[in-house]
Amino acid sequence: MAGTKAGGKAAAATNKTKYGSNFYAKIGAKGGKLGKTGGFFANRELAREAGRKGGRISRRTKTVTGPKNRAN
Repeated sequence: MAGTKAGGKAAAATNKTKYGSNFYAKIGAKGGKLGKTGGFFANRELAREAGRKGGRISRRTKTVTGPKNRAN
């Protein structure tokens, strides 16, 4: 049953039986410890710069200014 919800639960149960009940916790801990960059927590200036860029680049559509939008 690969690719189904039931298949995923069966695979998770098999992994926990084979490798211990904390199998997924160990995988998650490895991902956090093996990171090389440190992320924004380690570099506050990088976080500040990214926030500045994100705030500058707006996702809103531009308003149309022209004769149709002017109140006479």
